[in-house]
Formats: sequence, structure tokens, C-alpha cells
Amino acid sequence: MADATPVRVVLAKLGLDGHDRGLKVVARMLRDGGMEVIYLGLRQTTSSIIDAVEQEDADVVGISMLNAGHLTLGPLMVDALADAGLDVPVVIGGIVPDEDLPTLAAAGVAGVLGPGSPAADVVACVRAAVAGRGR
Repeated sequence: MADATPVRVVLAKLGLDGHDRGLKVVARMLRDGGMEVIYLGLRQTTSSIIDAVEQEDADVVGISMLNAGHLTLGPLMVDALADAGLDVPVVIGGIVPDEDLPTLAAAGVAGVLGPGSPAADVVACVRAAVAGRGR
């Protein structure tokens, strides 16, 4: 059963990574899972993502990491949202070694999805991230 108010997800590639095929697949998975997706695309900054979160009244931010920047850019996004006064969880998708998961969780990243994650897992992770913030 779908929620009365769909989850609103901002998806973006934070930084200079130029690979967005996976993020486009995730956008479709989330849309097919009943969510509203705001796709920002490549080469976004924390400021551009925060602007979109505020303008779109987003519930969650999804960023794709394929360039080994997850330990820097993930916490940077979490901190930037908090500094802007926004209680919006961050979910990272992409290439993230298992040994980095505790560090990301300690930094406030709400969820991490690896390559090839099934659509049901992607949707469940995003819903859990939103539920975890008290929505």
C-alpha cells in the first residue's frame, strides 16, 4: 500500500564524478516504488543539492559515489544539510567497501547501497532512512 504522501527524493552526483547511468536506474526504481524523484544529475555541489532540497521540500537525499570520494563527500553532505538546519537523511549508492560502512554510519549517513542492489532493497533503504528521521 502506497503512502498518502509520496517520499520526495533528491538524487545527485556530488562532485566531479561523471558516471550517472546507475543513478538514472535508481531514479526509475524509486519512481516505480511510488516516490517522487528530483534528479539533479552530474557535478552538483552541496549548495545546489541543499537549494533543491529546500525548493522541493525533499524528504531524503541520494548521492551516487563511484570515485572513492564517499568518506569525504558523504559526511560533507550530511554536515551541509545539518548546517542549513535541514533534517534530511543522506543515502549513498555506489562503490563503498564494507570496511567503510561503520565510518559512514558514524558520520550520519543513513544508508548505503552497493552496485546491483535490487529495486526492493533500494526502495526499502530510502523508506527506512526517511522513517529513521521521524517522518
